[in-house]
Amino acid sequence: MLRTVISTGIRAVAELAVTAGLVLLAFAFYLLVWTNQQTQAAQRGLMDDFRSLDKESAQQDPAAKPRAGEGFGVLHIPALGDDWEWVVVEGVTDSDLARGPGHFPGTALPGQIGNFAVAGHRATHGEPFANLDRVGEGDRIVVETVGKWLVYEVTWSRIVSPSAVEVVEPVAGFPGAKPTARTMTLVTCHPRWGSSERLVLGAELVERYAAEAGPPPDLA
Repeated sequence: MLRTVISTGIRAVAELAVTAGLVLLAFAFYLLVWTNQQTQAAQRGLMDDFRSLDKESAQQDPAAKPRAGEGFGVLHIPALGDDWEWVVVEGVTDSDLARGPGHFPGTALPGQIGNFAVAGHRATHGEPFANLDRVGEGDRIVVETVGKWLVYEVTWSRIVSPSAVEVVEPVAGFPGAKPTARTMTLVTCHPRWGSSERLVLGAELVERYAAEAGPPPDLA
């Protein structure tokens, strides 16, 4: 009788272990494969929408604020590869960032005086900022908008705590300061597979080109 009870117990524990293993495997597949595929599909749709935007209308009102979840520009970081490009969406909610890098509402738009601040995942959901740590001072970041190309140059990078929200202030790191420069801040998790800190890059606008001039030399 005791042997039967022990045998049944061992079998139950083994079945639970197998079930737990399958659940963990399914969760890992969801995080590492499914979310990436979903984000890539969303990006394809966003890119198609961006390419079809009415260029003439956008040029007439370049300061028009994008709607929540709307794609309004494309980030290019040559240091991460010639084919690295991501449509930026308006908003930084979980659902926004599941579609791609998100613009912090209330911060400057590309090319405006102030801080154009963008957050993105470093792991899962397409991993747009997976290798952001490879981008350093002097590297260029190109923002493609309807009507113009904007070239920013990285001027600083640092690791901060998740509570360091001052990095997305109009003057990054200086709450209350009045901006005079046209800057950009990119924010992502650090380390890559954790979220105990944030990796932050700062850049300043150095060049701009009209859309009809074609991509800037940085993308040639």
